[in-house]
Amino acid sequence: MQALKVGIFEKSARWMKRHARPLEAARWSYEFDGGTKEEVLNYLKAFQNDDGGFGHGLEPDFWLPKSNAMATWTAGRILVDLEVSSSHDVIQTMISYLVNTYDSDSGMWASVLPENNNFPHAPWWGYQEGVQKNWMFNPGAELAAFLIHWTDEEDRAWSSGWASVTKAVERLMSADEMDFHEVSNFKQMIKLLKPYQEMFNKTVSYSYNQVVETVESHILKCVEQDPSKWATGYNPLPLDFVDGPEDSLVSEFGSLIDQNLDFYIEQMSEEGIWDISWEWGKYPNEFAISRRYWQGIITVDRYKILKTFGRI
Repeated sequence: MQALKVGIFEKSARWMKRHARPLEAARWSYEFDGGTKEEVLNYLKAFQNDDGGFGHGLEPDFWLPKSNAMATWTAGRILVDLEVSSSHDVIQTMISYLVNTYDSDSGMWASVLPENNNFPHAPWWGYQEGVQKNWMFNPGAELAAFLIHWTDEEDRAWSSGWASVTKAVERLMSADEMDFHEVSNFKQMIKLLKPYQEMFNKTVSYSYNQVVETVESHILKCVEQDPSKWATGYNPLPLDFVDGPEDSLVSEFGSLIDQNLDFYIEQMSEEGIWDISWEWGKYPNEFAISRRYWQGIITVDRYKILKTFGRI
């Protein structure tokens, strides 16, 4: 079992304070240095527009300032992690944006907007006609769960959320394979909807347990289970889908969980951070900035996992 090098945590903390975005620096402070939830929210709200959606490069691989589903999903994950109350204004306005941009015919939200092309972005964030087929319920499955998680039965958002979940599950249960990002959205969807199993079983064509089993099956199929390949390219790893020791997938992955934790520690730089495994191939100046933003995001997220599994 790999242990952190002596002094590496302190190096990581210094790097985060000096080089990360203020948002990730605040998240680091909240998780590891006595910072407050309110400080994180203040920096997160800087990415929120008047319509309640998020933009402005919150997801650093595209710099569209306009509100969009992907940036709003990114914000939603942080808000769930912080356990922000549904009554908070940042949640209320975000829910309004999601309701107003929901496509009831498809059950989805547009994953990529035409305006993406007008701003620096990674190639995979480029817009073209029919691009939604590449994304499907990424991030819609999780956005739908946000609506249910933060509203109640009297709210229009609640109905929209269940309508979207119903269509998302139809997609899930008919898919032979699925991109691991979309699978991740479904994993978080079932986690958020766990308290609503009775409603799920009444509303959706498949039972909650059937959906959980199918999601976990997709995860096991898409995760790279050969540790010798983890350092080559952009591969989904076990800990991309496991939140903590209590996750049911821990027993499925077995020793791969400890190997993944060891891998994270081995891959840390001398500065105590992690680099990304992808490039844009264009916009070199903007990519350099995006890369630095991602280093901060990954460092917070992986340290949280290490902490959860008792490696700090």
